[in-house]
Amino acid sequence: MVQDAQARGILAQAEVVIAEPDEQAWRLVEAFGFRLVVNQASHLGLSHSLRLGIESLEERSPTDAAAALIFLADQPRVQLAVVEALVEAWKTGSGPMIRPRYQAYREIPGHPVLLDRSIWPVIQHLSGDRGLAGVLEIISQPVVMLDVPGDNPDVDTPADLQALEELPR
Repeated sequence: MVQDAQARGILAQAEVVIAEPDEQAWRLVEAFGFRLVVNQASHLGLSHSLRLGIESLEERSPTDAAAALIFLADQPRVQLAVVEALVEAWKTGSGPMIRPRYQAYREIPGHPVLLDRSIWPVIQHLSGDRGLAGVLEIISQPVVMLDVPGDNPDVDTPADLQALEELPR
């Protein structure tokens, strides 16, 4: 899906943050042609991976990148239409932080999350395993929830993966 979004001009580049010892993941990232960001301190939690990804994006695109979409590796079924809707909502000024709210899980904020560049400095203040949840405590603007159809299930176990593979696309 990320490659499709790049091909359609929705995303300019993709960076993937992975833990240092995961050579299989490295090979996948390279096979897809994405930029690899190595997290040598994954024990510092999800916030550290998020910081590394944003720092890398700032270094490689100091003025070009106006926003970032944060995807989770354990949610492989993100639909291109959701990415398009998030980017369109951001382009029309909906807000600096936009999250999908999937029809199947209305009570749970979804992913990917779009972050306007104006929010990126806040990420430097995050710590631990909280990820973007910590941003909500720091920014003054509300998170815009964008209603989208379908769902985006987590894949946390082999059983989750098997169940996901059995679902229609």
